[in-house]
Formats: sequence, structure tokens, C-alpha cells
Amino acid sequence: MRALNQRRVLDRLRAHGEATRPRIAADTGLSKPTVGQALLDLEQHGLVRTTGRSLAGPGRAAVVYQAAPDAGHVVGVDIGRRVLRIAVADLEGSIVARLDEPNRCRSASALVRTVGESVERAVSSAGLHAHEVVSTVVGTPGVPDPATGTVHRAPNLPGWERRGLLHELVSALAARGSDVVVENDANLCAVGEHALGAALGVDVLVCLTVGTGIGMGLLVDGKLFRGAHGAAGEIADLPFGALPSGAGARRPGPVETAAAGQAVLAAARSRGLTKARSAKDVFRLARAGDARALAVVEEEAEKLAYVVSAVTAVLDPRLIVLGGGIGGNTDLLAAPMRRALAATIPVVPEIVAGQLGEDAVLAGAIATALGTARELVFDRRGLRRAAGDA
Repeated sequence: MRALNQRRVLDRLRAHGEATRPRIAADTGLSKPTVGQALLDLEQHGLVRTTGRSLAGPGRAAVVYQAAPDAGHVVGVDIGRRVLRIAVADLEGSIVARLDEPNRCRSASALVRTVGESVERAVSSAGLHAHEVVSTVVGTPGVPDPATGTVHRAPNLPGWERRGLLHELVSALAARGSDVVVENDANLCAVGEHALGAALGVDVLVCLTVGTGIGMGLLVDGKLFRGAHGAAGEIADLPFGALPSGAGARRPGPVETAAAGQAVLAAARSRGLTKARSAKDVFRLARAGDARALAVVEEEAEKLAYVVSAVTAVLDPRLIVLGGGIGGNTDLLAAPMRRALAATIPVVPEIVAGQLGEDAVLAGAIATALGTARELVFDRRGLRRAAGDA
């Protein structure tokens, strides 16, 4: 019971901010003496601290308490084909260190080593020791399979699908005691937009990421939906027209072949836009009014609408968030997508741009790590053991 009271008091401070003992008692329904004992226990274990006194109202000023944000720290990692992004945050989610660096690794072993070294530098730059990191969440392309230690469907990272690779990555990051989770990057994009971006308060949403590859993160009732095998949202594998020759291994999948970055560039060049070097160039030309580029954008929007219509028929999402290098061009894609969807499905979900841009995966990693860290910190500080000994 004592541990439960501590948990209620700490949850109140984390959810609603600093407060006095009488305020906490009123909000939790606990008696003032019970709250006082819980605060004393929490303060002794470094999970709560005083911030001053409240002068509101008559009588003696009351002590104000807050959850200690530095009682533990978390690390978020976004492994991209071109860039590694790493952030260290305290238990309030405030970023205390950030590191972005190019991904020049040509093998999986080199990438594991680079991620580990980069995390160490980021933690050190925050003035922390490795053991102060409670939870680490890594975002990666593909489908992490903890049972085999394999990341399936990640062809854009050389060697990343090697059996046992996932175990090596987790071991490297867990060496100093951190809990480590490896999650699909599109899933974390959805979590990030739900926590801090365009999908705040939305109960059922789809985050469609389109860039070098194509992926999707799904939240149902505000919670990440991974499916039975962690592969929910792997829309690259959806059928799209006739299977091209030489595509027996389905890598990349039909939708990714039809709608990701290389497909946009190929479509532009087929229309004579030979100077376009990337999908980014195509959208830049479309924004400038080039008729050929606008036709490519219209075609891309119709392909993405096809994907959205298939998912909408199953999930009926309230919101579609577009992210990634291509998906970020929502100002050009949303209107033709809505037109195409209106012709195929009865209810067209709202389509919006992601608000977090390139930081969406990292934001989702931090948000996920915080959910774990806040529980682990409570356990590791010995509160439950102490309560049991009392």
C-alpha cells in the first residue's frame, strides 16, 4: 500500500506539475499525512524535490514539490540511411544533448559500433555517466524480430538484415544497464506526432512516411499497433499492379517500387525532366509551376491515395499524417490525394503534414523511452523494496 501511495503521488506530480501537499492530497484523494509520508520517501530516494514555498492563501506558506527530472535519463536514436540522430533527455522529456552525424557505414558491424560510440558521446556531452541512462529506444527501418535477432525488410542499410545483428545492437547499448528497445522508425514517427506534433489527442491515426522507402505507423486508441508479428504497417509489400520482372523476392515491395523516391524521379525523367537529380528537385519544380513536375506530383498523390484507401477500409483512421522527404510535401499532395480518395472510399480522413519533420522518429523514441524509464526509475531506486521492508 505504501508503494502504491508513492506511485500515486509521483504520477500526480509528473502529470500535472509541481504542487503543495494539500493540493496533492485533494487531487489524489489521499490523506495529508499519507501524502506527507509518500513525499518524504520519494524525496529521500531522489525522485521528488522541493522547489520553494507557496504564498497563496492565509496562514503559513506551504512547501512546493516537483518530480525530479534528473532522477534518470533516456536516449533516443534514429538510424537513417544517411544520418544518425541521437538525443538525450531527462524524465520531463527536456533534451539535454543532441548529436546528428552522417551515416557513412558500409557494413552492419560498423553501424552497430558507430551507434554505440555516438550514444556514448551524446551522453558524455550531457555531463552524464552511462549508468545514468535508464532507457534507450532505437528507431530503424524494417521489422525488428527479437526472437531471431534479425531486422527484416531493411534493404537500404547494408547488412542490416543479418541474423543476430539485433542482439549485437542491443548488447552494445545495454552494456551499462540501460533498458533497450529497437522499434520500427515509421512506428516511432507516429508516436512522435501523437505525443508532440500534428496528431495530439487523436485516437486512431496513420502516419505515412514516404522517402527513400515507404512505411506506415498505426495508433489505435492512442496506442501503437504493431500486429501479431510486429509487421503492421509494412505497406511496401502491398500489391500494386502487375509484379515487375525480377521482383520475385519482393525487395523492395510493389508499393515501394511504385511510390517511393526512385519512382518519383523515374516518372519525372520519363516526362523529360532530365535535370532533376532527386525527388526533392521534382517537388521544387512543381512548386515553381512546372507542368510536367505537377503531373508527376498528381500521379504520386494518386498512388499514395491507393495505399491510404486500402488502410482506411480496414482501420477507418481519423487522421493521416504525411511524413518523410516526399510525404513532407503535403501542400502539393493533399488536395489530389483527397480527390482520388473521394472517388474510392465513403469517408475521406483528414490529411495533414507532420509537424516534427526530420525529428519525428527521434521524438517518438524519446516519448517511448520515457514511458519505460519512469517506471524503471521508481523500481530501481528501491522504493518498493523499502516499502516491503517497512
